[in-house]
Amino acid sequence: MKKLLLTIIIALMGSMLVQPVAFAEKADKKEVKQKEEREQVGIPIPSSVLNITKENTYPNPAQDMPTLQPSELTQELIDSSKIKIENPDLIRMLNETTVNSTPFAVGYRAIVYLGQWPLNYESAETSPNWEYQKVNTNYFDNRGGNAIYQIHYVQEMQKVVRGGLTAKIPHSADVKNMMLLKATEKTGLPLAFETIIGAGTKKDHKYHVAINRLGYLYAYAPAINEKGKVTYGEVYLMLKGNKKMIVVKNITSQGIGAWIPIQDHISYGFVVSERPR
Repeated sequence: MKKLLLTIIIALMGSMLVQPVAFAEKADKKEVKQKEEREQVGIPIPSSVLNITKENTYPNPAQDMPTLQPSELTQELIDSSKIKIENPDLIRMLNETTVNSTPFAVGYRAIVYLGQWPLNYESAETSPNWEYQKVNTNYFDNRGGNAIYQIHYVQEMQKVVRGGLTAKIPHSADVKNMMLLKATEKTGLPLAFETIIGAGTKKDHKYHVAINRLGYLYAYAPAINEKGKVTYGEVYLMLKGNKKMIVVKNITSQGIGAWIPIQDHISYGFVVSERPR
């Protein structure tokens, strides 16, 4: 009887110990899931911003930025580096690299300098500016009218909207590609450093100009302001016997920002007044 009672007590104590651990693990999984869901939400688009992909008279090329898949050797080299390597151009070059192993490589040693590269970009802030650049104004004077007048958006002239880095930086093309990839991933929006709005582009959404009023319909190209840090380093391919690895030296970091237009989207602002603006 005593042995049975002792067994029950031990079992109860064990369940009391296991239960908090189980709850802690469940809470951790819930927190990770919530974080993943927050990251997948992206940036919500306000109702004043409309998609003009179908209406745009200038067909912007789609900015498909597929993640470059490293080869088996490239993945092995990337994993050997103490510094994270995300630069698609560097990964592409490593994919084209072939290193033949030999059973007689004991004592063999070689170091190949691959150059200085921007290795990765770490995003710190991604925020929208829905009125990044004004691209059009539609206007109607209804001061002499006797009924409400409806106006809608018509692009009067072709407009080229460009973004870019906020400062000069080495290997700017590589940095822009990494920033574009990161911003697209975070926002879920079609981004490009250049987008064009064709003349004659229209949207049927109506805006009402009251009697004895002037109506102004402003159109803006929105953009994403991306800020973060880029890490540079001198990259070496080290061959030691049958081992292959990447060694990064002289590592530096630099803060950088960029404006990246949102492709084929227009933000509208409607103003009614008594006097010309």
